[in-house]
Amino acid sequence: MKHLVLLGGGYGGMRILKRLLNSPELPTDVQITLIDKQPYHCLKTEYYALAAGTISDHHIRVPFPEHPQLKIKYGIVTEFDFNNKQVQLADDEPVAYDELIIGLGCEDKYHNVPGAQEYTLSIQSVDKSRETYQVLNNLPHNGVVGVVGAGLSGVELASELHESRSDLKIILFDRGPIILNGFKPRLSNYVQNWFIQHGVEVVNNSNITRVEKNVLYNHDTAIECDAIVWTAGIQPNKLVRDLDVEKDQQGRVKLTKYHHLPNNEDVYVVGDCASMAFSPSAQLAEEQAEQISDILLKKWKNQPMPELEEIKLKGVMGSLGKKSGFGTMGGASLIGRVPRLLKSGILWLYKYQN
Repeated sequence: MKHLVLLGGGYGGMRILKRLLNSPELPTDVQITLIDKQPYHCLKTEYYALAAGTISDHHIRVPFPEHPQLKIKYGIVTEFDFNNKQVQLADDEPVAYDELIIGLGCEDKYHNVPGAQEYTLSIQSVDKSRETYQVLNNLPHNGVVGVVGAGLSGVELASELHESRSDLKIILFDRGPIILNGFKPRLSNYVQNWFIQHGVEVVNNSNITRVEKNVLYNHDTAIECDAIVWTAGIQPNKLVRDLDVEKDQQGRVKLTKYHHLPNNEDVYVVGDCASMAFSPSAQLAEEQAEQISDILLKKWKNQPMPELEEIKLKGVMGSLGKKSGFGTMGGASLIGRVPRLLKSGILWLYKYQN
């Protein structure tokens, strides 16, 4: 039996399982083991809504598939042993593999800001999003919430929290001259004006220099907050960052065009830990997973490797509460209700297909 071990049931892992387990080309002598610390797939792109309190926990869960050739093992990966082709789990026996796919996702990056890790909340995992919800939900009337980082996660969290708790004062700290500065001006202006019109304070050109308990410092000016949420950057899982392999400046693993380590054809990396254009992105993870699945099917049948097309994103959709949104598609900027409906439709289709 050939043994494929898949670490992480995120967007990339789920697409690999779907593609392989539904393929008539999957050899009967291949056994797949999925290792994850959660008993279900979580919709990470919706963690902001869980933290804001506008959706409940079960809305972001998708069950893992069932299949005779799939075994699911729950645990936390603590070490890779590429020489002996094993993965070590906490408080468990090592798991041997023939092929390994690493899809362990990412975590917050604090940019060496003193106190940021100790005194801020997070939405980078389902557990941390639950904790953030508990804190935000229990804030008093007129409580102050600082959201550090006005990328997609920060924008969606701040807008959703305004809808959930309109009694709170929300301050969104953005390092750029305008929110979502990397998008076209029409879209950036729309999002910035949405916050202004809805009473969310936006601090552009901010620079958070340190954080203390219930206090953050913008250009060394103290701003008191009842809660501070950090959405100002991400980095690969620490286990991946500590690997002795070639990485890019963000700590993501450099790969061959076939998505495996340059010196190890049996170890693949998918999703946020892979050094690729558009990373990190759920859409990228899924497209990469499609290619890895094709590669494995060819490899197991001793067939020539497939021709791989360049991965391109189809578009980006973001929400501003439940009734408005923004996005890009085919080079065009979308604002208003249409992109919000599109995002809801994409989410529904994803859950239905899985």
